[in-house]
Amino acid sequence: MPQVTIEQAMQLASRHYAGGNLRAAGEICRSILDVLPDHAPATLLLGLIAHQKGDQAAAVELLYRSIRLDPACSEYYSNCGGVLRMLGRFDEALACLQQAVALDPDNASALNNLAIELCSRGQHDQAIDAWRRAIALEPRDCRYHQGLGCALTEVGLLDEAIASLQHAIELDADFVPAYSSLLLAFNYHPRSTPAFLLEQHRRFARRFAEPLTAAAAACGNNPDPDRTLRIGYVSGDFRRHSVMYFLEPILRHHDRSAFDVFCYSTCAWADQVTDRLRQCASQFRDIAALDDEAAAALVRSDAIDILVDLSGHMSGGRLLVFARKPAPVQVSYLGYPSTTAMSAIDYRITDAAADPPGMTDAYFSERLLRLPQTFLCYGPPSDAPDVAPPPFEIDDRVTFGSFNMLAKLTPQTIAAWARILAAVSGSRLLLKCGPLGSAPTATRIMAAFAGHGIAADRLILMGHIDSHSEHLATYGRIDIALDSFPYNGATTTCEAMWMGVPVVALAGETHHARVGVSLLTAVGLPELIARDVDDYVRLAVELAQDRGRLTRLRREMRPRMAQSALTDGGRFTRSLEAVYRRIWRKWCARRNCGPA
Repeated sequence: MPQVTIEQAMQLASRHYAGGNLRAAGEICRSILDVLPDHAPATLLLGLIAHQKGDQAAAVELLYRSIRLDPACSEYYSNCGGVLRMLGRFDEALACLQQAVALDPDNASALNNLAIELCSRGQHDQAIDAWRRAIALEPRDCRYHQGLGCALTEVGLLDEAIASLQHAIELDADFVPAYSSLLLAFNYHPRSTPAFLLEQHRRFARRFAEPLTAAAAACGNNPDPDRTLRIGYVSGDFRRHSVMYFLEPILRHHDRSAFDVFCYSTCAWADQVTDRLRQCASQFRDIAALDDEAAAALVRSDAIDILVDLSGHMSGGRLLVFARKPAPVQVSYLGYPSTTAMSAIDYRITDAAADPPGMTDAYFSERLLRLPQTFLCYGPPSDAPDVAPPPFEIDDRVTFGSFNMLAKLTPQTIAAWARILAAVSGSRLLLKCGPLGSAPTATRIMAAFAGHGIAADRLILMGHIDSHSEHLATYGRIDIALDSFPYNGATTTCEAMWMGVPVVALAGETHHARVGVSLLTAVGLPELIARDVDDYVRLAVELAQDRGRLTRLRREMRPRMAQSALTDGGRFTRSLEAVYRRIWRKWCARRNCGPA
């Protein structure tokens, strides 16, 4: 090493790290530590390098050591907390991040990391406050505006969320995560028309995806229509997450004599569900630390025949991997409700109830593949408690409920629910989701209902419950579940029905407004599907007034689901595999007739 000071060497190591040259940065750090074993900055950077390289045990050890060497430095706690959070060590992460902010309330990076952790705990109001403080300190950092926009989406403040996300894009026009967060927020907004959503997704595709697709090399997969196929699933949710209740039955029932299943996880941390899912796959790849180019190269080297995106623009989505066309056939499924508008994604899986032929096709760039019965296959949770008796039998009044996220509770939805409460004397409404555990958000929701004449004592507001079985047991406090609109529930609807609670849904004209139609049709309850808002209110009120029917539905709902196509994992997966085989044969036919 040239004769330079330790400070100059540290500056050079930092520049190498920022430029992605981890090897050079690490060599300099180790040289510094050879001279000064207790040099905290070099120890910290070496920990971050270990994290980037995937050596998490070494990373945590080094990051904690940097804190012990300089316990008064906020930045060390912030970096350690950020890495611990990505490893799923959330309690340790929170303690580190809180200490970072306590040591330096003006540390914008620490405030950002703390806000991310608070959001994951359902403490969205505190997270919003932290992001606003970070923005006040560093107003031109697009990451803070994006984080704020995501939190505002979660609490249902969609206009503010969209403004924040648009500002993030104004600050950095190449900041892809902000575009994805904005597109997701548009999906929730009640004024977003199908044509508007299509155009917004096309704008994203034109800017970011199409140049990559145009430069992609053709795949050299063997065009044998009948050979064993390699199916790749890409998701940020290979963990305890609502998407996995619908994917796990598929993974468990795939015919391994005809399909090799590869899972590509974009989530940086794992849990017990992840461990279970690993056993269902031929190969399980962690790609969270890979950039899009490297991830696409891995998919291509695995010779995947059909690559399935399960996240879209949701958290953990990696659409720009798909834009590089690493597999010859690419499919959108399950996690995201709208089109990708990307030419690299060929198909989208749905059914005729969620997407009636001719109703929604024009709003998808992908060709719609309609499964014969339902596009969802629900795996009932093993920790579900027994169905509880109808709550009205205990206190002689009907309790309505919804566990959908606040972004789905539009003014129109709240107005309809208020009409239902007004029409059913003594009835109550139980709402449950993470942000409702915070007083400011709960107060805002109560005020929205008060504007329609519904007093606070008619509402029961609940926040997040850590125990999944206790969460499911909460459905025992509900007589009738009210689906949100125009963005329907999916997991919440399935959970309600499995716990014996009938669901009233409103049929809309877009995919995300017709998921309730698909689910209720699959279990043979089309009579609970409303054609308009007035019909929705009428159905809910009439059901509440028919105690005998409520009792019967309570008793019959779980057996009805268990006997339906909605929970028949084997039958569903055979249908899905038939679709995979059909689209693979189409690709082979084109390939065998000329260039793909």
